[in-house]
Amino acid sequence: MSRALATSDPSQGSRPALQALPADLDPTRLPAHVAVIMDGNGRWARRRNLPRVMGHREGVEALKRTLRLCSDWGIGALTAYAFSTENWSRPGEEVSFLMALFERVLARELEALDREQVCIRFLGDLQQLPDGLQELIANAEARTASNSGIHFNVCTNYGGRRELVRAARRLAEQVARGELDPAAIDETAFAAELHTAGECDPDLLIRTSGEHRISNFLLWQLAYAELHVTDVLWPDFDAQALTLALLDYQGRQRRFGGIDPVSP
Repeated sequence: MSRALATSDPSQGSRPALQALPADLDPTRLPAHVAVIMDGNGRWARRRNLPRVMGHREGVEALKRTLRLCSDWGIGALTAYAFSTENWSRPGEEVSFLMALFERVLARELEALDREQVCIRFLGDLQQLPDGLQELIANAEARTASNSGIHFNVCTNYGGRRELVRAARRLAEQVARGELDPAAIDETAFAAELHTAGECDPDLLIRTSGEHRISNFLLWQLAYAELHVTDVLWPDFDAQALTLALLDYQGRQRRFGGIDPVSP
């Protein structure tokens, strides 16, 4: 994790100091799984007359902060939208920078993440990524697969529609091979073919920078997620912004299509 968060106590090594759950939050009503659309890196840089790449660098720091907070506060999973299938249409220099940034950050942070028992998964069509990054991803996933801490899912070259098509195709192939009865295809069978198989669906989606859309992200998994939109640009997302998102979540009544129970 970020050296800026590291404790100076030699007995604690390089592990960041735990941050206590804010008193306003109910520890019994925290989301089990938080998803984030990390928007606003470019605008953050533009407002400071900086290159866009500086916004992406600061965005990495915001993601590290958020992962640390979620882990400290007892949230079981964090899924981050790091690079979409549509992001390849960005200028080539920016895409190349992002790929190199992913490699540098993963290589630099893996040891600390593993030590802190973070379980890392990368979700998306990874075959299109540079070979070096694919190797780092495979190593990170294998190294942390048995870790018992927070599940950290990084959506990379991910698109929700593409994921649904992939799942449908995989089921169709099983039917064609005679391995699956079409009548046996239900929501559970379909979910098992998604990139997120084995993970509970997000309870809360946070979108930064004030945009009110889900941008082809987790189209199946967000069916009953609570949505929180903040004007905060992603590089500025901090403990206060996360606390406000969680307070918003805890103020919701989650009915999942039902009705409120009648009060006695």
